[in-house]
Amino acid sequence: MSDFDEARALAVDTVVDPRHPMPVHQRIYPLDAIWVLYDRILNVTPQTVDAADRDRFLMSKGHIPAAYYAVLATKGFIPKDWLTDVGGTQSALGAHPDRTRVPGVEISSGSLGHGLPLAVGEVLGMRAQGLTRPGVYVLVGDGELDEGSNHEAIAFAGATGLEQLVAVVVDNRSASHRHPQGMTTQFEANGWTSATVESSDHAALADALLDRRPGHPHVVVATTPQGD
Repeated sequence: MSDFDEARALAVDTVVDPRHPMPVHQRIYPLDAIWVLYDRILNVTPQTVDAADRDRFLMSKGHIPAAYYAVLATKGFIPKDWLTDVGGTQSALGAHPDRTRVPGVEISSGSLGHGLPLAVGEVLGMRAQGLTRPGVYVLVGDGELDEGSNHEAIAFAGATGLEQLVAVVVDNRSASHRHPQGMTTQFEANGWTSATVESSDHAALADALLDRRPGHPHVVVATTPQGD
């Protein structure tokens, strides 16, 4: 079994809220994108979660954490047996990731729409400390982009050339207000570079994440089958 297959198996078996069961494909659809980030892109390990020069990953879609927890366990950030008690009263793994209880988690997520603005703030904070090399990667959903706070973050990041910022939009075509010109249109209009790939093509996704240009934030739209 490959490491990715192990992560997928862990994600499938991870039950976050048995009172509100969801189909497996809806619980784990960000898995490909999160895996590629941790396996091929991010400069962070279990030993460097507090290092100033680490890359930061912000999981804005915290309401479906099974895939995130599974990747953290497979990569050694958390013990794998933690996944057997997600949401338990004594568990560190809640229905939303908690940065104060889970090693490697950068933000405690809750209501959707805040991850991208927080990522912008993270870049500005690092710049203020003279940290211009670490990347800040934020995973958001296509539906989440309807939230107004994202529009401000997209405009600000493009206008100020936040080249350390990379947004990964996992697009399962569930947004209430679809973008008839494509998911990347708003980003490109505000000065971002962009790429669109299928999330299941890990090599193409990694290439798209690395295809950044100086002076511009970057967005990668990772598509999944509709309804995932």
